[in-house]
Amino acid sequence: MASSLTAAGTQPSAPSFSGLRRTCPKLDTAAVPFSHRVNSSIRLVSSSHRSPRGVVAMAGSGKFFVGGNWKCNGTKDSIAKLVSDLNTATLEPDVDVVVSPPYVYIDQVKSSLTDRIEISGQNSWVSKGGAFTGEISVEQLKDIGCKWVILGHSERRHVIGENDEFIGKKAAYALSEGLGVIACIGEKLEEREAGKTFDVCFHQLKAFADAVPSWDRVVVAYEPVWAIGTGKVASPQQAQEVHVAVRDWLKKNVSEEVASKTRIIYGGSVNGGNCAELAKEEDIDGFLVGGASLKGPEFATIVNSVTSKKVAA
Repeated sequence: MASSLTAAGTQPSAPSFSGLRRTCPKLDTAAVPFSHRVNSSIRLVSSSHRSPRGVVAMAGSGKFFVGGNWKCNGTKDSIAKLVSDLNTATLEPDVDVVVSPPYVYIDQVKSSLTDRIEISGQNSWVSKGGAFTGEISVEQLKDIGCKWVILGHSERRHVIGENDEFIGKKAAYALSEGLGVIACIGEKLEEREAGKTFDVCFHQLKAFADAVPSWDRVVVAYEPVWAIGTGKVASPQQAQEVHVAVRDWLKKNVSEEVASKTRIIYGGSVNGGNCAELAKEEDIDGFLVGGASLKGPEFATIVNSVTSKKVAA
């Protein structure tokens, strides 16, 4: 998710691989492995089948949603400056905005940040707190004013070693205690190159679906691991294709209502320069932002990219 520019100031292009295939009416199925034919069969959902959405072209029926994941960054002074920038920024009103500071600064942020922006934890424990050294409980997050928690982020999956089922259980507990969940999914580079993008994302989704009591307070964040902090961004078409597939999976495996209501946001080197084009895609309902969320004016630009979606409507 971190923002990264080349020395020339231009955004690096996405990797030129074809881990996803669009439906082709003349596809030679005899020459294509069955697993790839399954991936290729996911249809783009026509906007004529969407619920009425007013002026904003979104497939999900909730507000545009932008989260800032500050990760393990900041000091008291730098965070005070960031909060000051956010407090003075002009933000479009029809966007849900959430920031996720490091745990030790949540109270500082909560006591000084405008109520326009909600606070999220970056992780939470799978059950009630107790003798779990280094963990943060849902109850503690709620006690200091958090409304959301990020679960399943790739750094928790691939660096810390959390598996799909454990993450699903954490999501279920957080929801049962009243926190909203930003549920992260996404494939690694080698998985995309092997044509397994949908398989990986669907398996991660299933772990959430098998555990959560309700989807009312769940936002799904698609974050291709190869794009997080690398400066490589999925093209708007690549991101849209996965978002359509995720919504289609929710429709078939959970319910049509959940598929319609659930916001599916994109994360992966999102910044002020690429957010507008990404936001134009119908199934991109917002962003989860890393490095660019540490810069108040740039984060505001990303929040305000909702105007691109209005123009596209």
